[in-house]
Amino acid sequence: MSFASRPAQALRSASRRASRASPKVAPKQASYSVLARAAVSNVPRRSTVASVRGIKTLDFAGTKEVVYERSDWPLSKLQDYFKNDTLAIIGYGSQGHGQGLNARDNGLNVIVGVREGGSSWKAAQEDGWVPGETLFPIEEAINRGTIIMNLLSDAAQSSTWPTIAPLITKGKTLYFSHGFSVVYKEDTHVIPPSDVDVILVAPKGSGRTVRTLFKEGRGINSSIAVFQDVTGKAKEKAVALGVGIGSGYMYETTFGKEVYSDLYGERGVLMGGIQGMFLAQYKVLRANGHSPSEAFNETVEEATQSLYPLIGEKGMDYMYNACSTTARRGALDWAPVFEKANLPIFEKLYESVKNGTETRKALEFNSRKTYREDLAKELKEIDEQEIWRAGKTVRSLRPDYKA
Repeated sequence: MSFASRPAQALRSASRRASRASPKVAPKQASYSVLARAAVSNVPRRSTVASVRGIKTLDFAGTKEVVYERSDWPLSKLQDYFKNDTLAIIGYGSQGHGQGLNARDNGLNVIVGVREGGSSWKAAQEDGWVPGETLFPIEEAINRGTIIMNLLSDAAQSSTWPTIAPLITKGKTLYFSHGFSVVYKEDTHVIPPSDVDVILVAPKGSGRTVRTLFKEGRGINSSIAVFQDVTGKAKEKAVALGVGIGSGYMYETTFGKEVYSDLYGERGVLMGGIQGMFLAQYKVLRANGHSPSEAFNETVEEATQSLYPLIGEKGMDYMYNACSTTARRGALDWAPVFEKANLPIFEKLYESVKNGTETRKALEFNSRKTYREDLAKELKEIDEQEIWRAGKTVRSLRPDYKA
């Protein structure tokens, strides 16, 4: 998911311009990002030393976990590993766009499969994918590919599976970036063939973020999982593909845990919960006579521009220490109150994800003929809420604001 304030179309346009500026097929090279090479060369050498690491076991609050880092896969090794493979990106939405371009820039053999003549077909062409060479209808791309990367939307994976399934033949690898379709097979009817490796690489962010972090030479963090290991090399393949599509480091999970945590997190703290809390706090401030600008600044602007970046960089304790003594005391006193009030809600939410209720809701909504119109209506309602209308004006005051 993306929390950027710029419209998605603007991000897409910027990315396309960058893609057109680089070769259509990346040459074999010693860089994880064609577009980041110049920037990296201007950075003091010591700043890149920390990235020279490999597989390691780390202690996460008392639990040991294996972490895979891209330094264990130098580009020459990565390119050699996939020299006989063709990665077929099926679907060119957010993840298809980001993962496909990154893998192409990393010198891997990549093709894209989408509906011929549709909006995704046109978008792929603008990004340098060539019809008949690297851009094909879905069925042809699957036939040409050895690693089939199903990056269609969850609803589309379900509706297209009867057509796609017979094409996933022995010797191919089936790849997902979300465990949704396979885990909720009773609802999606997506049941992988029994004679192919089935793996997952799930970047922890939107496809736009996958692409942006790659171009910066950094790399997003991703989870990897194996659903079916026919060749005995499924996990190794997943790790290598994780590096290929732009991951900086990866940790292991299962298809089930990935989808549970993903759906739960989106509906909770990451999106649903934060929108609800922002709106509730804003409304109380407005009801008590505070102006829209003050209510927005104290609710959203200070959080996103000052406090949350501190949490991301150093942790919650660091953020508390960086605040005034009065802010710190009040926050520490009220945190347990919010935890107690929210715990039952989060328990209910997790159960709703686990028992498939959230899946059925999503599939029903996303399968409607009026899906786009219904979604646009809901998003417009959020956009027209006073809190976010006030936010547009507040953002325009930032020194680094770009319309």
